Order: sequence, then structure tokens, then C-alpha cells
Amino acid sequence: MIKTGIIGGAGYTAGELLRLLINHPDVEIKWVNSASNAGNAVADVHQGLIGETDLRFTSETPLDEIDLLFCCTPHGDTRKFMESHEIPEDLRIVDLSTDYRIEDGTHDFVYGLPELNRKRIVRGAKHVANPGCFATAIQLALLPLAKNLLLNSDIHVTAITGSTGAGVKPSATSHFSWRNNNVSIYKPFTHQHLAEIRQSLSSLQSSFNADINFIPMRGCFARGIMAVVYLDCPVSLEEVRKLYEDYYSDHNFTFVTDKAPDLKDVVNTNKCIIHLDKIDGKLLITSVIDNLVKGASGQAVHNMNLLFGLHERVGLQLKPSAF
Repeated sequence: MIKTGIIGGAGYTAGELLRLLINHPDVEIKWVNSASNAGNAVADVHQGLIGETDLRFTSETPLDEIDLLFCCTPHGDTRKFMESHEIPEDLRIVDLSTDYRIEDGTHDFVYGLPELNRKRIVRGAKHVANPGCFATAIQLALLPLAKNLLLNSDIHVTAITGSTGAGVKPSATSHFSWRNNNVSIYKPFTHQHLAEIRQSLSSLQSSFNADINFIPMRGCFARGIMAVVYLDCPVSLEEVRKLYEDYYSDHNFTFVTDKAPDLKDVVNTNKCIIHLDKIDGKLLITSVIDNLVKGASGQAVHNMNLLFGLHERVGLQLKPSAF
């Protein structure tokens, strides 16, 4: 059994991670850290886990008891934790924050998008930086083009996310009375996920220097991301579709479909569904994921499976909640 610990255990991603780990056949959850909830039952905070676990939050982080640490901390806190604790040499870490996603030579974290870096994760990685949710949906829409050196014009992206993407801490834009029956844009052209998207695309296509014009949107639903991407493409739709099918043929969670997908096709799953269309020389790509699963906790479990030599789908064969 893989013995795991979680820091930052009270948030949405940690709650989703716990749901997945409790039902994973090869995992034992040793402890869940949350300083603000120490001593409280995990199921009192994550009420969907009532009847599923007797775990209680702890303020301690006994790293010598575990094989793998999941970091579900706010951005900036994982780096602080790493710097202030003695990390066992053989401890695997999956970080769900932004802290180590940019591979700048100052750390040994591997960027944890399996559809891009599966071999690097399997072949000796110890520390994995889980991708961002928007970054996951957008990269999966574009990786096959980068692989085939076809990203040679500006890229336009509009992507809408559910309210859970903002985290559990309330804010002016996450209150029900504001979010319900409402749609808004935020951080146009400046979203923090752009850096990791550009890093990945450049790793496949070294000549890539096009603009990525990204408009993120807040949706009036709880979970899911739909990213709609378009760009100039000289290749026929049939040829492009074959490039995508070939790229994802040996990956377990990304699928190309003939029918434009709905969010409900992927909510509560670790899947990404991609649809392709071509109109007047423009390639239109639609990519849908669950921001909490494929965009966060499910991808973290996927990375854990790779780190420990398990089949990718173990613990992640989930039913979409279509209605």
C-alpha cells in the first residue's frame, strides 16, 4: 500500500483528492493536515465523506510515516513548506499549487501533465508539479499541433470555469448571489497559467513564439472547464484529426470525438474530451474537463499511479454525473 499524507486538507482540491484516495485500492491515507481544523473530523468539513472515513485533521506533518505527500496548499505555501522542513530523500511529492510548475533549474519538480511528460514521471521522478486546471484543458487542445510543428499563428482561447476553481475561501466574485445567473471575464491576456502553457508548447515546438490570446471566464456552475480554441491551420480537418488520434492513442484519459462535447460529459471524471472542426481555414478546438478532477486531484492521483508503477486508470474509473 502507498502511504500518503495531505497538507492543506480543508480545501476543495483536498476534498476531491480524499474522495479518490479513499476508494483507491492501493492507498492508505495516514494523515490529513489542516492547522485551522486540527482535531476535527475530516467528514465534518468534507461532508460528502460522511460514512466513508473516520480520519481527523492534524496539525502535525510526520513525513517519515508516508511514501507520498500531496500538497493542496495555497500558492506559495508549498515552497515555504519545502524550505522549512527536512524532506526525506525517498519521499515522493505531488504539488497541486503553482509553486514548481515552471522548470527553471532551481528545483527538481517534473511538470506533471502525463500526456506530455509521462516518460519523465515514470523514469525516476520524485517530485511532480501538478498542472493548473485551465492549463490542462488548453494544453490538451494544442499538444498534437505543437508536436507536429503546426503552431505558427496567434492562438485565441476563451475558457469558462466553474466556481470551485476559485477555491473554498469566499470572495466577492464567488458568493452565490453574484455568481448565480452571471458570467464574467477576469485576468484577460494575463492569467498565471499562460506561463506553463507556453513552457509546454515550446518544449514540443522550439520555434513556437506566437501570441496566446486567452480570455478566462467565470461561469454560473460549480465545476467543469470548457476551453474553445481557434487558430489558422493549413492542414485539412481529416489530417488534423489523425494527428490528434495518433497523439492520444496510448493515453488513457484524453479522447477525440465526432460530436461537440458538453461539460456534463466529463464532470466527476478524469477525462478530457476534444472536438475538432475547421471553418474557412481556421481550426476550432473544443476541450472539456472537470477542473477538480482532471484539472487537479484526479491528475494528482494519475501522477501518483505513474510514480509508483501502477496502471494509469487505477482508482480513476469514475462515472460522469450527467444529470
